Amino acid sequence: MTAAAPTMRPPRLAVRLRPLYRWLGLVALLALTVAFLLPILWMTTTSFQAGEKMFQLTTDWIPTVWHWENYPNALSRAAFPTFFFNSTVVSVIVMAGNVVFCTLAGYGLAKFRFPGDRWVLLAILCTLMLPLEVTLVPTFLVVYEFGWLNSYQGIAGPLVIEAFGIFLMRQSMLSIPADYIEAARIDGAGELRILWKIIVPQCRPALAVLAVFSFRDSWDQFLWPLTVVSVNEYRTFPLGLVAFGEDYGTPPTEQMSIAVLATIPVFLLFAVLQRWVNRGFGLSGLK
Repeated sequence: MTAAAPTMRPPRLAVRLRPLYRWLGLVALLALTVAFLLPILWMTTTSFQAGEKMFQLTTDWIPTVWHWENYPNALSRAAFPTFFFNSTVVSVIVMAGNVVFCTLAGYGLAKFRFPGDRWVLLAILCTLMLPLEVTLVPTFLVVYEFGWLNSYQGIAGPLVIEAFGIFLMRQSMLSIPADYIEAARIDGAGELRILWKIIVPQCRPALAVLAVFSFRDSWDQFLWPLTVVSVNEYRTFPLGLVAFGEDYGTPPTEQMSIAVLATIPVFLLFAVLQRWVNRGFGLSGLK
């Protein structure tokens, strides 16, 4: 008596459609990539065009004549070196402040239990719902009372700690086993030493994400610097770019040149921290 041959079951519909889903996903990702890169490519090529090309209906993606002089001309028409320096100083202060203060706050909320700790976290998260326009006047009055108008501390002070950063660091630290901390305490380590030697090395991906986000947000900030700064000495590049565009006769291609230069610091920071940022997106559940 021979054993019955195993019956061949037809593959399920989902299995048959799996390659199709994969290709549809790749096509969607490709479309998103093109949608994100196309404006940057257009901005870059336009910065090398002649001024009249900006108003033509057709777009020359590769300039027939490369106008490299747009860059030195744009930089010479306004105090852009000062504006870029101010943006760099403010963005570095904001990034460093967020990394330090959000790490300390996240450590306290993740590894310590005290009465009302959940309510404190909820109150911090509620501030994410408040747009800058709502807190603009109270924050301006505080900065005014401190005498910080037209100063670096006035621009950077209200931005050195963000609710998103506290939440990000807390979520990252929750995954660190408490046994490491208890063992360090038994060995006599203080809380700051535990934070520096044990917690921070395991939170590098989240710190990289926080650094990139805080730097970019401060670098592109327009409304708050416009509120507290009224002199060229402390204007950041977004304020200078708007004033530059309002000048009659300023070629738009030179505005594109300044815009291209303004994207370089953020790209460089992301390139340096890319390894940790990619891991940070995965660990923090942001993707």
